[in-house]
Amino acid sequence: MEILKENGNIILAGALDFELSHIFGCGQCFRWEQEPDGAYLGVARGKVLKVAKSADRVIFFDTSEDDFQNIWRSYFDLDTDYSQVKSVLSQDEILDKAVAFGHGIRLLRQELWECIISFIISAGNNIPRIKKIISTLCRTFGDPVIYQGNTYYTFPGPERLAGLSLADIGCIKAGFRDKYILDAAKKVYSGEIQLSALANAGDRQAKQMLLQIDGVGNKVADCVMLFGLARRAWFPVDVWIRRIIQYYYFQDAKTADDVAAFSRERFGELGGFAQQYLFFYARENKIGIA
Repeated sequence: MEILKENGNIILAGALDFELSHIFGCGQCFRWEQEPDGAYLGVARGKVLKVAKSADRVIFFDTSEDDFQNIWRSYFDLDTDYSQVKSVLSQDEILDKAVAFGHGIRLLRQELWECIISFIISAGNNIPRIKKIISTLCRTFGDPVIYQGNTYYTFPGPERLAGLSLADIGCIKAGFRDKYILDAAKKVYSGEIQLSALANAGDRQAKQMLLQIDGVGNKVADCVMLFGLARRAWFPVDVWIRRIIQYYYFQDAKTADDVAAFSRERFGELGGFAQQYLFFYARENKIGIA
C-alpha cells in the first residue's frame, strides 16, 4: 500500500483486503455510520473521521499525516498482512467460503475503555439499539469535537462516568446495564481495575481481571480480549458463531466452552480472524436458520 497526501486528505493507494461495509458491518464496533454518499463517518480515540473507498484507494478525509500514522494506521490494523491470514484460513473448506464473502474485513484495534463499555451495553441487545444507547451516552457525557463544520462527541472516560448516579445515567436508556456501566467506571477510575495492567497482562490474567467487572461475563470478556486488547487468538462465541460451528463443523457443540475449545484446536492463533469471517458469513446468510 502507498500513502499519499491530496488536498488535505490521506489516500491509501493499492488498498487490498479493505472493504468498509465489511469492517463496520461485522459486529465489532458501534460508532460508524454510512453517509448518503457511501462514505462512513465515525468517532474513535477522540477523533472524528470520514473514510471512503473508490476502486483500490481508501480516502481519509480532512485528517493529518500525524493522525493517520499515530491513530488510524493502528486502528485499521494496517500493518497486518491480511492476505497471508486469509491464505492460511482458506485452507479450511468452510472458512474459504467465509473469507471470500467477507474478504475486506479488518480487525479494528479499538480503545480499551470504550470497548469494555460498548460490549457491556451489547449484552442481550441488538445492534441498532446498542448504537443508539452509545450515541446517547456520548452526546450526553462526552466532549464535543468539530469536524467538517459539524459537532460530534467523544466517548466519555471513566472519570466522567464514575461520579454519576443511576438516575443520572438513566437518560441513555440502557436498562439493567446502567449499573454495570457505573461499576466499570468506578472500578477503573479508582484504580481497582487498571487499564494499563490489563493491556500488559497475560491472556488468562487479563480475562480474569475483566470478569471482576459487574456485567462482564465470558462473552463480553472475550469480545474485549479480541477487539480491545488485540488478543487475536480469542474466539468470542455468540448465537451466530454457535450456529455456524454446529451447522458445518461440530453438531455436538452444546456450550460456548465446547465451541471455544474447538476453535482453539482448529484455528489456533488465528482464532479471532476466523471468528469475524465466520460471524459475518453466518449472520448475513442466516446460517442455521430454518
